[in-house]
Amino acid sequence: MPKRNQLVWFAVALLAASAALYTIHFLIFRSLSHILIYGLGELAFLPIEVLIVSLVIERLLTASEHRAMLNKLNMVIGAFFSEVGTEFMRRIFLLDQNFEHISQSFQVTPDWPNKRFDTTANQVAGLDFRIRVDCPALASLQEFLVGKREFMLRLLENPNLLEHESFSELLWAVFHLTEELEARSDVSCLSAADRDHLEIDAKRAYVAVLTEWVRYMKHLKTAYPYLFAMAVRMNPFNPAARAELP
Repeated sequence: MPKRNQLVWFAVALLAASAALYTIHFLIFRSLSHILIYGLGELAFLPIEVLIVSLVIERLLTASEHRAMLNKLNMVIGAFFSEVGTEFMRRIFLLDQNFEHISQSFQVTPDWPNKRFDTTANQVAGLDFRIRVDCPALASLQEFLVGKREFMLRLLENPNLLEHESFSELLWAVFHLTEELEARSDVSCLSAADRDHLEIDAKRAYVAVLTEWVRYMKHLKTAYPYLFAMAVRMNPFNPAARAELP
């Protein structure tokens, strides 16, 4: 039976049930005025019920679904940092001449409050990054990113990423840098203009990854403390980082 016909028959059944119940009510109490009074009262309350269902309950359900979807997206973000993001940061650090100073802002500890994560994430774009192309380090970054190209393409195919704008921008920035590096057969022979162009692309991806990394660390601290503890021990900004406990 077509779905439209099912809905029609369902509506008819509900109306018939209502008519039957009102008939039983009249046969027992013999009071049509009583039925009309309460029927009109219930009809008058109907717009309020619609308001409650559409504006309150529906929004609560939508918010709950949105939180569930973002939680799934955080799993995708976690996969990105496990497979690409963390190692990307370690390799691009070699191009940042101001890394030792910058790294002080990202020494995440277990006692960081949520507000500090938010403040740090908002301040990333304003930090003094000094990306300078170094041929060996750039060649290493090129090899790594080109090797992860297929993985990032699969992430970009996820339609739910449209709900996470900042992570989508991160993927596009890293993917663009990957394409720029892949298009150059020899990064040891670059013109000055080419170096400047790659430094801009690298910095764009660098800032996007660092910002999302801080937000992801906040998510781990709130939702998965055991994963957060591991992430703190393996912090790429800490030269002495190690998985083993002291």
